[in-house]
Amino acid sequence: MDFGQPITEASRLYKMHAKRLAKLGIVTFEDFLYHFPFRYDNFSIISKIANVQEGEVVTVKGQVVEIKNEYTRRAKKIQRAKVTDETGTIDVIWFNQPFLLKSIHVSDTIFLSGKVEKNAGGKLIFQSPEFEIKLNENYKNIHTGRLVPIYPVTHGISSKWFRRQTYKILSESINNIVDFLPDKIIKENNFIDLKKSLSQIHFPDDLNYVQKARERLSFDELFLMQLSATKRRMEWEKTALGSPFAVEKYKNKIDSFIKSLPFKLTSAQERAAAEIVTDIKSKKPMNRLLEGDVGSGKTVVAAIVIYLAFLNGYQSVLMAPTEILAMQHYKTISDLLSPLGLKVKLVTGSRKLSVTDSEFSILIGTHAVLSKKINFENLGLVVIDEQQRFGVEQRALIRKKGKNPHFLTMTATPIPRTVALSMYGDLDLSYIDEMPIGRKKVKTWLVPPVKRNGAYKWIEKEIIDNKSQAFIICPFIEESESMVTVKAATVEFERLKKNEFPKLKLGILHGKLKSKEKEAVLNDFKDKKIDILVATPVVEVGIDIPNSTIIVIEASDRFGLSQLHQLRGRVGRGNKQSYCLLFSESKSEKTLERLRAMEKINFGAELAELDLKLRGPGQLFGTLQHGIPKLKIASFSDFALIKNAKSEADKIYPKLKEFPLLEQKINEINTKEITPD
Repeated sequence: MDFGQPITEASRLYKMHAKRLAKLGIVTFEDFLYHFPFRYDNFSIISKIANVQEGEVVTVKGQVVEIKNEYTRRAKKIQRAKVTDETGTIDVIWFNQPFLLKSIHVSDTIFLSGKVEKNAGGKLIFQSPEFEIKLNENYKNIHTGRLVPIYPVTHGISSKWFRRQTYKILSESINNIVDFLPDKIIKENNFIDLKKSLSQIHFPDDLNYVQKARERLSFDELFLMQLSATKRRMEWEKTALGSPFAVEKYKNKIDSFIKSLPFKLTSAQERAAAEIVTDIKSKKPMNRLLEGDVGSGKTVVAAIVIYLAFLNGYQSVLMAPTEILAMQHYKTISDLLSPLGLKVKLVTGSRKLSVTDSEFSILIGTHAVLSKKINFENLGLVVIDEQQRFGVEQRALIRKKGKNPHFLTMTATPIPRTVALSMYGDLDLSYIDEMPIGRKKVKTWLVPPVKRNGAYKWIEKEIIDNKSQAFIICPFIEESESMVTVKAATVEFERLKKNEFPKLKLGILHGKLKSKEKEAVLNDFKDKKIDILVATPVVEVGIDIPNSTIIVIEASDRFGLSQLHQLRGRVGRGNKQSYCLLFSESKSEKTLERLRAMEKINFGAELAELDLKLRGPGQLFGTLQHGIPKLKIASFSDFALIKNAKSEADKIYPKLKEFPLLEQKINEINTKEITPD
């Protein structure tokens, strides 16, 4: 079997499941091996039927002496079986699985794994156990009688089906697995080899081997991430810019621009601007990530650099992931730079660039700026906002529109420093870690269910008395049967309008609205025609309403602290005192304690670090943070392993050509397109 073969080119069995598997990130056969179990059912205790005890999780092997369907009064089917060995017989029941009679037959040798229970008559039974038919004398158990892997799956793909295919791929192609890690690193770190690691992570002999396999595969993931980032960085630095930006020549104009701003730059903004200017003075193109909270002033720093590019005779482009954010940047940049003679243009999916618009100093837009129809005469600076939402391929496309332009990428996503260093090892990092002078801290309260009605009355009074506005955030657009406790924006909008705020004007905003509809709602909100905007987390980025002073976040326990902090950044952008109300129905003291951290901590990076400790890396970015690379097995909280992986990557990079298998692996990673969410 060729591990690189796409599933869509394989047998019908795989083709029919290709779309479902793609949802799990499984496109080739190798992807099966790197889709890891998230836990194991321990069915390794094997017992004779006569020895089983109530409450015991155990595996028995016996012969099927009876299997049949029974109908209850409610027309539901129960599958009943009797299984016997030389010591006794045990009853087995399943519910509503009539197809089992096609798989299990009288006289079959069967393995049953599960919890032994007592029925109403006090008789020991197996209820809905895992089962496996022994097909021949050489048959090896994969679903019972061992540590059984349980996988993350999707609708139409069961863990049992996935387990069966993974076992087949491994058993048929284990010898095709080639270890790319140099022997020296394996020996010095006491790692097991790759074949054994993949075999044991899926079908372990014992939990000790699970740990050894996990350590090796986690190292591989972090090591390859670090090494590929180092290679990208080094290759980037080799490509010299046509000429560096002149800075001293235009110092007076830049200083004059900064003095003309209606506010004073914070020391963090000044520091970030200085770091960027140092980069663009050199001959190698800049590749820097600017991280800062929502409202910390990243766009102003970007405007300084865009102005400097203009003075040097270069065009700039600013890419944003959504139309809302692109329009927000267009307004801000236009206000700041149009008076200085810069031609600012906007292009999005719904706003095309006309022939008469072809002359511009700065082009702002979504993915639309990548269009082949858009040409740049002299592109010198690329600014990408929320950069993790754009893929490697998209960044390469925009780079080709100029001659190795400078890159400034920005994010308001609060990312712990250790995570940032792992994910963005090819970038230099700058942090804006303070808010604009005079900005009031948003007062945050965790509101228990008993105070909900009082909160609604307080919100109404605040809006009427202070002529302010509010956001109410709901996690999902429509009600879902699986999440009945979660407030749905459409349902909540109607309820609030009718029951809680009949005197106020309410609007609704969510991702399913068309671009023009979104724009109309936002314009009404900005023009104060809407008092309360009920929305999904689509408002996370790009909406700047200085008059909005209240944000309510429903089901706040469903969000990470980083996400809550970004949503909180939608208010507190004007001179009025602003408030964030966290509504939660949770009764878990641990969950409520986590949410109370929002009442005390106001900086995103600090909250992100806390979230990493409290919730672990698996939930760090949650539902709001799209496009951030998800580790398959490693952990961003494993600081020791991250440090070790970086150290080994730094040591091996200068000698990379001595290890062709490793170099090939790195080249595959760096050329593979990463598509944003």
